Amino acid sequence: MSSNAKQTKQLDSAKVLLQEIGKALDVNIGIKLWDGSITALGSDQNPSLILAIHHPGVVTSLLRRPKLDNIIRPYINGLIDIEGGNLLDLGSLLAFLPTRKRLKAIPKRILFNVVKSFIFAPGLPLNAGRAYKGDEQGQKAKRSKADDKNYIQFHYDVSNDFYKLFLDPQRLYSCAYFTDWNNDLEQAQLDKIDMICRKLRLKPDERFLDIGCGWGALIIHAATHYGVKAHGVTLSQEQYDHVSKKVTELGLSDKITVELKDYTLLDGPFDKISSIGMMEHIGQDNLDIYCGTVNRLLVDKGLFLNHAISRKAKKQKRKFSSRPEQRALQKYIFPGGELIDLGETIAKFEHHKFEIMDVEGWREHYQLTTKFWLERLEANKDEAIKLVGEEVYRIWVAYLAGCSLAFMRGSARLYQTLASKNAKGPSRLPPSRADLYQ
Repeated sequence: MSSNAKQTKQLDSAKVLLQEIGKALDVNIGIKLWDGSITALGSDQNPSLILAIHHPGVVTSLLRRPKLDNIIRPYINGLIDIEGGNLLDLGSLLAFLPTRKRLKAIPKRILFNVVKSFIFAPGLPLNAGRAYKGDEQGQKAKRSKADDKNYIQFHYDVSNDFYKLFLDPQRLYSCAYFTDWNNDLEQAQLDKIDMICRKLRLKPDERFLDIGCGWGALIIHAATHYGVKAHGVTLSQEQYDHVSKKVTELGLSDKITVELKDYTLLDGPFDKISSIGMMEHIGQDNLDIYCGTVNRLLVDKGLFLNHAISRKAKKQKRKFSSRPEQRALQKYIFPGGELIDLGETIAKFEHHKFEIMDVEGWREHYQLTTKFWLERLEANKDEAIKLVGEEVYRIWVAYLAGCSLAFMRGSARLYQTLASKNAKGPSRLPPSRADLYQ
């Protein structure tokens, strides 16, 4: 069979399959193939949202190894695109459809014809590109402090200017808090750091530690508005340089200190401690070290606020990396990262002599936060590509869209947990939450 005949057969079999998929799903999406033809997957024959596949090798690679990575890599290499919207729009249309159940109705002979047409054709020899070169799962026998530093710097030291393109002016890179769903991102992030300070009941001259202080917004706010002596630690060189410079420029060196240091090497004591979006980085096997370190650094009756993304509890206890989307997150975005369910987190805190004082779920807040970030990054596409290249830009677009969808579907959650050290006698907290909202 000639090369042209093979290509024609591939296109024909692909189009027949897409027609069957359209019958099964009936969703307002179109698929554009590499010849420019568009097949509608719903009753609207002119869908505004198009998934474009620019090379037949995308199908071949996926058939040979049907795994998430063979969708991600063509996307970040520009061989898959979304037209008329973005990945979040596409995912939102598919999020609540019983896709797998409906696709089972497709005749097997049609699937066989597609496989026969593509399976022996040339695939896509794509390089991983920006992927962590090492133990991205953090599963080796002894995880060193050097590993932790490499993991953090892989994600955060992309470029301060890159993060500036989609974060708020204070560069808060964790879930915002929307007291009104119509608030903008700037207001919601300000409300977030102020709520953290209120939950911790910060008072003037208290010693306050922020583990994983990011670009310093929380420690600056706490020192400026609550009068604490704030200390921040980070393993990101770019974050450390930014915070150090800003603290000096604001004339707050007598109120704020910052270190480029592993949190386990700190000396206490501190009256109050926060950890905002940091626990996700440490890995399940290090949870005892994490809880034990916070306990060691905190004074008796001191308060600890843990703000972390969580996964749903499973009937069978499995490692975080058992799901393909989580493996991809470790490979391209957060090496060494791992989500821990709320129940296990609370149990570990209690094992380390903490009393749980309050738990608040912010899942919907993070779904909206990541949506804002995605929109802002896409609005600054040209500048982002100038700074970090198209591959990194596309990785972050996929990451932010995926996060927003995960929080929308409930497969990812976000909890703020307030704990007090030593559950004996008076907690020294108000009798209700009323003070948080005054």
